Parts: sequence; structure tokens; C-alpha cells
Amino acid sequence: MTHLEEKEVDILMTVHLYFSLIPEALIASMLPPEEFGTYYAVGSHKKLHGQAMFIELDSNFRHDFFKIEAGIERCVPHKDGAPKRSVYISTYRVLEHIPLEAMKQLYLVTAYGEVLALDQAKTLPSQTEGLNMYQEIAPVHPLVVSRLDASEYHKFLTQNPDSLVHFPAVCFVDLQLGELASDPEHGAIRDLPYNYIHHLRECLLEVREKPIHSKIVNRVESVEYPYRMIKNGIYLGNSDGLVYFPLPSREELRGKYYRWWRSANQS
Repeated sequence: MTHLEEKEVDILMTVHLYFSLIPEALIASMLPPEEFGTYYAVGSHKKLHGQAMFIELDSNFRHDFFKIEAGIERCVPHKDGAPKRSVYISTYRVLEHIPLEAMKQLYLVTAYGEVLALDQAKTLPSQTEGLNMYQEIAPVHPLVVSRLDASEYHKFLTQNPDSLVHFPAVCFVDLQLGELASDPEHGAIRDLPYNYIHHLRECLLEVREKPIHSKIVNRVESVEYPYRMIKNGIYLGNSDGLVYFPLPSREELRGKYYRWWRSANQS
């Protein structure tokens, strides 16, 4: 066997660990991230085709809550040599058992299978003035408006001992509100795609005028939102801290990542 052939075999035999956020699951796969993303979004009848979001984990990650070794042992090529695309290790309470340091890149996949890799940022973004709207991705997925910035919202959900709403870990995205962020009553809708504008205005006004900092807009909101509405990036945190995966600038998306951007904006 030549050196090149040995390298190809090594690549084929590599088992990746993926933490899927839509839906929440820990998966072993022989596919590299880009191929896994395309397969996961459009190539399986086990899941309705649509957007996908997942994080590649350190291949050395292990936790007593998961039967990772057993999953890896089942992740072997098919008889025809084709790589094993997915072995589900867990679909229950996954997020809370994965430490932040085990997480590598996050991948946003469009409903048409285009994949965009996001690196972790070393710092959180500068917070803008006005109200915010958070789509929680996992472990539950309500849509919430809030006066809290992303860091404060994370602490409220995971680190506040007095909060009645508490999670061991949470993943959420900050969505665009446009003029409604500063003027919920009269702000122009413009290109906001939300079909619950009247209710949204009422919720934003309550948060601004009443002694509450957050209010649920929808208790069970679809986690498939327009990627163009991401204000800055994706947040994921637990009681130990918060990590942030920034989205590239609009200029980069329209240029360097044009195929992904075009796919993300297709209806």
C-alpha cells in the first residue's frame, strides 16, 4: 500500500464526534464536518430535511453519561467500503454533559446542504442599545424578548440561584429586531420576516415599561429561523461560562461565503 493510499484509509477510518443542536443529539460519524452537514440536512429519511446546527467535539472527549466507546465501535465502514454516516450515541440531556472546552467549531447548515463553519471568539461582542430577542435552541426552544444582554441572559438562565427558570446549560441565538429594538410601538417593520409582529410589539412594550426583564413571545418556537436574522452569532453556556460563535460580516457572507449565503436566503 502506498503512502497516499494509507493516508486515504486513515482519513476514512477517522471517527468524528458531533453534538447536534437541531435536534439535540450526540453522534459518531466517519464523515468529515462538511460532508456530515450536507448528509444531516438533506441526505436522510430519518430526519425531516431542513436546517441543521452542530458542533464538532474533541475526539478524545469522554463522559460517563454517554456510551461513547460503544458508539465508536459501531462506527465502521459498510461492506462496500462506504463510511458509516451516523451512529446515535445519545438523544437525551446531551448539552448539559458536554464541557465547553470539548467544543471545537460550530457548523450552520442550510436546508439545501450548504455548510458554514464558525470559530469560537475570544471575547463577546459589544452590546447594542435597545431590547433583544433570543431564540433558544437547546434544551428547550422558546422565543424570548429581553432587556438583558446575551451575557446577562446566560447568567439568568444558568447561574442565578433565585431564578425560577434554570437550566444546567443553554444554547441560544440573538435575532434582529430592527427599529423595534428601540421603538417597539412605532418602529418600522421593513424586512423583518416575523409573522407575529403585533404580538411581538406588545411583548417588547411590556419588557420596556413593566418591572420585568424578559418575556416569552412563543413557548415552543420553531428552531428553524432565517439565518439572515442572526444579529451577531450563536451563544452556548453553562454554569462554568459562556462561549460565542460569531457569524461573519454581511460583506464576507456576500463575498467569501456567497454559496452559503445564497442558499440560506432561498425560500
